[in-house]
Amino acid sequence: MNRAFPWLRKKAAPHENEDVLIRGLKVVIREKRIEDAKDDYAWRTDEELARLDATRPISMSYDAFLQYSEEELLYSTHSSKRLALDSLDGRHIGNCMYYDIDGRQGKAELGIMIGDRDYWGKGYGSEAVEMLLAHIFATTSLNRIYLHTLEWNSRARRSFAKSGFRDVKNVRRGGLNFMLMEVLRERWESDIGSTDGASPAANKQRSSRPHVGPGWAE
Repeated sequence: MNRAFPWLRKKAAPHENEDVLIRGLKVVIREKRIEDAKDDYAWRTDEELARLDATRPISMSYDAFLQYSEEELLYSTHSSKRLALDSLDGRHIGNCMYYDIDGRQGKAELGIMIGDRDYWGKGYGSEAVEMLLAHIFATTSLNRIYLHTLEWNSRARRSFAKSGFRDVKNVRRGGLNFMLMEVLRERWESDIGSTDGASPAANKQRSSRPHVGPGWAE
């Protein structure tokens, strides 16, 4: 797996922040910081982002949100892992996470949001998904990673498919239709081997990536 995903074996240089987990060609995955709260609040009060994330904009004040963010950082749980996405020049552009972690059944749900519109449709989300999947399978015993994306968001579904996710079934939740998609460790590792070290996405028409919106974005 390290051969397929060289960023897994990269160590941060002494001058780099210690909270950086993975550095890719476009994006950096790092631990969350309280300084992220300003961007997170702007994104979570944005109606378009909320729609793409199948939720509603939050209505709490920024001060209340800041306190909530501080408590979330202070009292992290084993059931979720929340991470930030930066551009290579250190700009906070979004977030990713895996949550509802079930160690007994070896599964967790994945989520990603590219909140900064300047980075939509440029491959940042796709790389982040591939990096996060590789990181999860390399550092945990989880065998199944799944997600729910809005059924009408065909662009997001195609982007996830290029990262190795496969359709499972239609799901109705909260009055909305979703497609349940999943990646199984065995198939993921098999795909890596069958592409001579490339990620699953690398084997599927790299030159024809579509534009995908932010909540589940390319």
